[in-house]
Amino acid sequence: MSTTQQLKEFTQQVRRDIVRMVHAVQSGHPGGSLGCAEFLTVLYQKELKYSTDFTMDGKNEDLFFLSNGHISPVYYSVLARSGFFPVKELASFRKLGTRLQGHPTTHEGLPGVRIASGSLGQGMSVAIGAAQAKKLNGDDRLVYSLHGDGELDEGQIWEAAMYAAGKKIDNYIATVDYNQKQIDGATNDVMPLGDLKAKFEAFGWIVLEVKKGNDVEAIIAGLDEAKSKTGKGKPVCILLYTEMGNGVDFMMNTHAWHGKPPSDAQLESALQQNPETLGDY
Repeated sequence: MSTTQQLKEFTQQVRRDIVRMVHAVQSGHPGGSLGCAEFLTVLYQKELKYSTDFTMDGKNEDLFFLSNGHISPVYYSVLARSGFFPVKELASFRKLGTRLQGHPTTHEGLPGVRIASGSLGQGMSVAIGAAQAKKLNGDDRLVYSLHGDGELDEGQIWEAAMYAAGKKIDNYIATVDYNQKQIDGATNDVMPLGDLKAKFEAFGWIVLEVKKGNDVEAIIAGLDEAKSKTGKGKPVCILLYTEMGNGVDFMMNTHAWHGKPPSDAQLESALQQNPETLGDY
C-alpha cells in the first residue's frame, strides 16, 4: 500500500477498531492509540521491510518495538490488518486466555510481538540490543521503537540513550509520541520534559521533528529523512507531535481519554466520525 488516500482509509479503519475494542470490554487506552494511528499505519503499510511469516529473530527484516505497550489497541489493529494474524481475533481483546492482552505479551506467541511491553522505560534498551545484534550479524536492516513522552520520566530511557550514542548504534530510529499529555495531566504539570530536542542532541543523537504527527504525508517525509540519517555513527530520534485522541472529536485536546472507554452513545459518535473502509471484524 502506498498512496496517501489508501493510507488515510487504512487509518480510518484502525480508529474504528480501537474504539470498538476498548468499548467492548470497557477497558483499555484509546487516547494514545488514536494519536498514533497514522504513524503505525505508515510504518507497517509503507516504511518497514518485513515478512508476515513471523520469526522472533527477524533476520534481514526491519524490527519494531512498542515500548509504551498500553496503546496495544492500535498495535493489534495494524498488525492484524497488515496480515500478521486474523482480523477477527481483534474481538478477543483483553479477554481472559486470549493472545491480545491489555499490554502485549509473548508467552502466547502473537505474531508481530517480540517483547512484552508496558512496563514503561524498557523498550529502548531492548531495541538497542536488537540493533546491536544486527550489526554483529552483518544484517543491514533497521530497528525502530515508539515511546510515550510521559515514558521519558523513566531514568532507564536516558541510560539507554547514553549507551546508544556511546556505542554508535546508528541503525536505530526511536520515535517519541510527543502529545504532551500523560495519564495524570499535561507532561509540563506532571514532570516538565524541557527541551527534548536539545536533550537528545546533548546525549549524542540526531534529532528530527515532525510537527504534523497526524498527517500521513508528514510522517512519510519524517521517516524517510530519519532513514537517510542512519549509518552516520549516531542513533536517530523523531519527535512526533501528535494529538491524543485524534480523529474522535470528544477525545481530543484532553488527557481524560488516556485510559477511559467510551459509552454506547460515545462509541456510535466515534464510529460516525470514522466510516468503515476495510470492513469491521
